[in-house]
Amino acid sequence: MTEHARPAHPFYAYCQTALQEIEEQGRYRRFTSLSRRSSQYPVYDQGNIKQSEKPVTVWSSNDYLGMGVEPEVMNAAISAIQEYGAGSGGTRNIAGTHPLHVALEAELADLHGKEAGLLFVSGYVSNHASLQTILTSMSGDWITFSDQQNHASMIAGIKGAKNSQCIIFKHNDLTDLEEKLASAPASAPKLIAFESVYSMDGDIADIGAICALARKYNALTYLDEVHAVGLYGNQGGGISERDQVADQVDIIEGTLAKGFGVHGGYVTAKKEIIEYLRLAASGFIFTTALPPSIVAPALASIKLVRQQHWRREKLFERVHTFQKKLKAAGIPFIQTESHIVPVMIGDAERCKEISRRLLDEYALYATPINYPTVPKGTERLRLTPNPFHTDTMMNDMVNALKALL
Repeated sequence: MTEHARPAHPFYAYCQTALQEIEEQGRYRRFTSLSRRSSQYPVYDQGNIKQSEKPVTVWSSNDYLGMGVEPEVMNAAISAIQEYGAGSGGTRNIAGTHPLHVALEAELADLHGKEAGLLFVSGYVSNHASLQTILTSMSGDWITFSDQQNHASMIAGIKGAKNSQCIIFKHNDLTDLEEKLASAPASAPKLIAFESVYSMDGDIADIGAICALARKYNALTYLDEVHAVGLYGNQGGGISERDQVADQVDIIEGTLAKGFGVHGGYVTAKKEIIEYLRLAASGFIFTTALPPSIVAPALASIKLVRQQHWRREKLFERVHTFQKKLKAAGIPFIQTESHIVPVMIGDAERCKEISRRLLDEYALYATPINYPTVPKGTERLRLTPNPFHTDTMMNDMVNALKALL
């Protein structure tokens, strides 16, 4: 044994065992190397092979409106880099707050009809930091009522508030939620955490009804609109705008990385809540700020999405057309009112195999969704048609699925 050698730490053995178990359970996730053609979205090249002989049509992108390849958005990023550089230089407290940060936060607040907004480096961080900060305030005796299918980022934020109590209610079940609210101590501060569009099943929450229960039981409402911003409502404010209930929600959280096609997360609310999070949320305070090269295109994207209604109209025309083609072909899928089309497989290994064969044999990419993202036995391909999927692309996918299923 050399001077600096030591016995292997047990964590190495633990990792090997855990990885083997994940592999045996069919849950081992391997990256698929793809590079987008900005001028031909949703066409991608495999790996670093530019303009390959076998381009891939991608069906699982969260850039729902294709804003990440919109020329005006890309040019805003290029101009920002040329004028301000590639990075932000530090946190907003240390390196300074760029006027673009202020402008984007104001735009987001206006989009949701709120007094103020706060940017975070991702949607995951905005959920985690905001919920944890809120639930550790006021001596930490909060009771959180969390939807059974809430995103991992929300769960992490709630669990991170160690002194608060979390009560999980059945997914989108208003009766179960009210029963649990009614049984909680009336004096305890309460928060209801839920999403508008749930990304795996594509179903939608009754925001107005949840807000009514919140008023009845004096609970704060925290709504994740990540999979809805840009896509729903007259200006892309999400389901809460579409249903005209945004003013009833206390805190609306969203992302810049899906419907707006760029990167980052945010929360909007009354000014005092946003100011408290700005001064107390460690996930904001101690993280390098989004660079101008991200903030500028995000701001450009939101302004375009708010003005250009054709993007939302085209998206849902494409979704409905694709659903009709799947139905005519007898392919099992969950039909909801949202833009997400889950094609049900029901077995982890088979789901992975079908995804692999779609790519290898048909040059079609569809993400396999397995446990723990969804319950065992509900494995599926999560498909997201966008405004640029043509009828030919849809026919190719339908025919391939029919052959493989």
